[in-house]
Amino acid sequence: MTDNLIPLILGMAAVTYGPRLLPFLFFSNTKIPRRVDAFLKCIPVAAIGALIIPGVMTATPQFPQAALLGIGFTAVYGWFKGGIIVPVLGSVGVTYLALAGLG
Repeated sequence: MTDNLIPLILGMAAVTYGPRLLPFLFFSNTKIPRRVDAFLKCIPVAAIGALIIPGVMTATPQFPQAALLGIGFTAVYGWFKGGIIVPVLGSVGVTYLALAGLG
């Protein structure tokens, strides 16, 4: 069975990496209009919001205020400082501390 997994993993890696690589290769010298660039910069934030926020709110159903504190920390820190590692780790820490204090 493991003999079939290696080609499968390599195929999935190629299918995942291809759509990221091809635009870079074909459009690397193309000037993107400013409005399109602004729109494209909003996509990661919207995607993370759509994927993570529902899970955060259902992770601690008995203590939704802990989840709100974690989201609040991430929003405030991300707004002023940016980045992704510190806001995510900070929100985990704030949520943990809130749950420890509530529980």
